[in-house]
Amino acid sequence: MEHLIQHFRQDEQPFIEQVLGWQREIEDRYTPKLTDFLDPRQQFIVEAVIRQNDDIQLALDGCFVEAERQRMMLYPSYYELQAEDFQITIFSLQYPTKFVTLKHPDVLGALLSIGLERSKFGDIRIEDGHVQFAVASEVADYVRLHLTGIGKVKVHVEELTTEPLIQMTEAWIEQSHTVASMRLDVVMATIFNISRQKSQALINGGKVKVNWTVREQVAFELQEGDILSVRGYGRAKVIATEGRTKKDKIRLIVGRLELKA
Repeated sequence: MEHLIQHFRQDEQPFIEQVLGWQREIEDRYTPKLTDFLDPRQQFIVEAVIRQNDDIQLALDGCFVEAERQRMMLYPSYYELQAEDFQITIFSLQYPTKFVTLKHPDVLGALLSIGLERSKFGDIRIEDGHVQFAVASEVADYVRLHLTGIGKVKVHVEELTTEPLIQMTEAWIEQSHTVASMRLDVVMATIFNISRQKSQALINGGKVKVNWTVREQVAFELQEGDILSVRGYGRAKVIATEGRTKKDKIRLIVGRLELKA
């Protein structure tokens, strides 16, 4: 396991230890373990750890197609997994759409403001005034009771039963760049076509996330597979590094997810 752990960053070690604890729990009790909603980086870590053990299976579900945040089920090989085991409830919001336009940050902020931990709800989907979001079923009643308004807008939470789920429409656009280093500020400036000073200001202002974690160190070193989220600029992911140029710059392949208009 040591050879596996060394491939992850130091601040990811506590989560790896938690996953190892889940593994020991399954081995000792021989019962399945359902996680909270995990972001894609956490999902990757769980898979990397659990795949080392042939006696434990894993599956994940976020209800939405191509869901970003998903619950994972870790279970002994004998266990027959059922869809309801993931315990996910999908809600829709009823509100005066003629007078108000709700955006993703509005709904996210409202869910956090009622005391809900980010790990207890999954993706939030918004399209043409329709708002849908996934929550862990164990907190569904709490959400029904407490989510009555977003800002000054009164909302009514309803469990989704017949309405179709909102589909994703974004697509990653692959790009090639050369960078002097893998520093966060350097890569950001290149990908988003902004100055180093601007990228540093965004980082220092807490507006940049790497793998869903805020990073405020301009010299933070990026790696293949990292996903950047920059407020006001959208997302990008480091797909691959492809050697160096004659001037010793790093060839970088990135995916860019443009913000919707």
